[in-house]
Amino acid sequence: MAPMGIRLSPLGVAVFCLLGLGVLYHLYSGFLAGRFSLFSLGGEPGGGAAGPAGAADGATVDLREMLAVSVLAAVRGGEEVRRVRESNVLHEKSKGKTREGAEDKMTSGDVLSNRKMFYLLKTTFPTVQINTEEHVDATDQEVILWDRKIPEDILKEIAAPKEVPAESVTVWIDPLDATQEYTEDLRKYVTTMVCVAVNGKPVLGVIHKPFSKYTAWAMVDGGSNVKARTSYNEKTPRIVVSRSHSGMVKQVALQTFGNQTTIIPAGGAGYKVLALLDVPDKSQEKADLYIHVTYIKKWDICAGNAILKALGGHMTTLSGEEISYTGSDGIEGGLLASISMNHQALVRKLPDLEKTGHK
Repeated sequence: MAPMGIRLSPLGVAVFCLLGLGVLYHLYSGFLAGRFSLFSLGGEPGGGAAGPAGAADGATVDLREMLAVSVLAAVRGGEEVRRVRESNVLHEKSKGKTREGAEDKMTSGDVLSNRKMFYLLKTTFPTVQINTEEHVDATDQEVILWDRKIPEDILKEIAAPKEVPAESVTVWIDPLDATQEYTEDLRKYVTTMVCVAVNGKPVLGVIHKPFSKYTAWAMVDGGSNVKARTSYNEKTPRIVVSRSHSGMVKQVALQTFGNQTTIIPAGGAGYKVLALLDVPDKSQEKADLYIHVTYIKKWDICAGNAILKALGGHMTTLSGEEISYTGSDGIEGGLLASISMNHQALVRKLPDLEKTGHK
């Protein structure tokens, strides 16, 4: 009697193998899609900067489009900043101490604004380098799409596209400038900012004031929606400085320009640059010079530098050196910003200010 056994149908075996291959393919393709999504959005865990994602050789970006998206990003971030402040639930915490010993604060406004701004820019321009003040968490990534509409005010000023190599571009985002003042509910100082640098030189700048909804933008050798004031006082200037070390600047400024010099303590680098311009915002103070004497981060100043440069103004270190927006994220040499003045003559008037700032 033949032993009992199980006969396997060739058709059944084939079907079983096909099903197994299908499961393996589904799992593997899902894994690849997830990795591609993370890579293309630049959401690398553990850092606030994301490098070029799959940049092809010879890839270019249009600066006019980058300006349009930068304006939109600043406004979207500003909406988050305003919403959190008006909720009065800031979830405030400290990131540590600044070099001057002050608390380096962060709030939900910073985090949520950063997410909107970063992912809008990264989704639209996946091949460019983006540096941002706050940590970019890959688990919070979102796809935020641009409708590809360039606003009429930009088209009016910049009639044609301006293509540059994608690898030459660095974007600097400040999702909430003047966080200290934000926590104190000093709303007029708060801005969101985007800057685009090409080969380290600032060429696009956007400064948005979330609480007045005013936005200033400019492109070097392109156009702008803001302009310089008609006159400035170079002999006895009004000088806008940081609230945290106004006394330090005041001492040297009075020695340099005389007792009639006015010192305006203010929060936020974006606010201080706007103080030099013709801004239709009643809460905006007016100044003739902006001086900073301590270490400062590049995302704080790049947008203002680009706007001043586009309008014929200057922002340099206190020793008159141009600021490069590549490499490290900060500068040691303080800064001097002016417009419609002899900038180098001003630099020569302030020979001891940098030394004072590093004591």
